[in-house]
Amino acid sequence: MKIALFATCVGDTLFPEAARATVTVLERLGHEVVFPEDQTCCGQMHLNSGYRDDARKLARRFLDVFAEYDVVVSPSSSCVGTVRELYPELVGSTHPEVYELSELLVRKLGVTDVGATFPHRVTYHPTCHSLRVTKVGEAPMTLLRHVRGIQLVELPRADECCGFGGTFSVKNADTSSAMLADKCSSIVATGADTCTAVDGSCLMQIGGGLTRAGTSVRTLHLAEILAST
Repeated sequence: MKIALFATCVGDTLFPEAARATVTVLERLGHEVVFPEDQTCCGQMHLNSGYRDDARKLARRFLDVFAEYDVVVSPSSSCVGTVRELYPELVGSTHPEVYELSELLVRKLGVTDVGATFPHRVTYHPTCHSLRVTKVGEAPMTLLRHVRGIQLVELPRADECCGFGGTFSVKNADTSSAMLADKCSSIVATGADTCTAVDGSCLMQIGGGLTRAGTSVRTLHLAEILAST
């Protein structure tokens, strides 16, 4: 299958490793992955902040750039959620086949074992968008359970937000920090050495909190674990 990679702003500027890992996993499975170089922001930040006209321009650009590709994949459930769930109301249409990586693998391609090896104690944080917008369900955990050498541990109060929420963390810093402290405490309580998720923005928030708290727990995108051998 020929698949177009939507890297996202956060992936491009802060977590390019997640985008590269996405390509690694899909190419290992025999698929061709292309990167449309004209891609830009999907408009999520603008839309969430009330700048609908700016968001609409970016949405139309996204649809133009990816129109020629049958399938689009992204290492971000929040950006996928914007395209899939919010574009229809914003611009009256969306791309019919836009997927977050784990749901593409499990639901579209029928793959549960990508040949990964990751001998670490890992806990999974289900991000808000992955739970409530893209609804990826058990896809990430299904893939993690098939990773060789991994020790998966359940995260207490897993469905609680990490406090990021895009501009929420800036506009409501005190509330965001309190939510983050609770999330970090839950992660540390698992004894995991790695916390993973499907959204780089949430991992940025959590990673910062864990570092400031003086813990040795690292954050790693799901794609990077799946790419490990």
